[in-house]
Amino acid sequence: MSFAKVNNTKIHYEYLQNGKDKTLVFSNSLGTNFSMWNPQIEALSQEYNLLFQDTRGHGQSEVTSGEYSAELLGKDVLALLDFLNIEKFAFCGLSMGGLIGQWLGIHAKGRIEKLIICNTAAKIGTLDGWNQRIATVSENGLANIVPATAERWFTEKFRASSYDQIQPILDVFAKTDVAGYCSNCAMVRDADFRTQLHEIEAPTLVICGTEDVVTTVEDGKFMQEQIPNAQLKAFYAAHLSNVEAAAEFNQALLDFLK
Repeated sequence: MSFAKVNNTKIHYEYLQNGKDKTLVFSNSLGTNFSMWNPQIEALSQEYNLLFQDTRGHGQSEVTSGEYSAELLGKDVLALLDFLNIEKFAFCGLSMGGLIGQWLGIHAKGRIEKLIICNTAAKIGTLDGWNQRIATVSENGLANIVPATAERWFTEKFRASSYDQIQPILDVFAKTDVAGYCSNCAMVRDADFRTQLHEIEAPTLVICGTEDVVTTVEDGKFMQEQIPNAQLKAFYAAHLSNVEAAAEFNQALLDFLK
């Protein structure tokens, strides 16, 4: 268990130094910790050093007060990389992590070599929708929205067949700090990169789930069209495609990173 005091917060991270020349950084979705990336470890360790971190307000990272922003969370990533003396990196972020990835692609051009943004959008949801989510969770906690979250994150077929994979992720969601969750909701609510995607210079892979109703294939196509050097892959999955379509997801990353 490793912690770094960076950017005025404490970040929980795991750095798998696999003796490789390059490092791939993972960034988790809203309401998860970095254990969501367990299906990627074995396959991706063949090619890369892997860096996982709990986003501020999540997992065992510190919950700081106030609303968060993509800039704040992006700078957390860069500060952790500085702490570990990693200059150049590839980045893979899903949903909220994909928003952080877009910020990094725009603002850390000299450092980010390849960018993978999964089950995300340049703008996710609406102002009213996120404010309602924040109000509901602040009042009632996260346990009440676990069933609806499971339906958004995984297809009915996968929910019926893969309880052992799904339940640990939902358990993490239910135990996420409410204040940290709401601070990150504000980040997702406010992030909007629709007019800035053309500034991303790194080769980019956009991954979508064909059954994802949160961030759709159309959202992915928009990002692919706006980012100068981008390709798109879509798999049969809902929102957490890295779990539901793990084999296809891992192969897509390996092909792209090579």
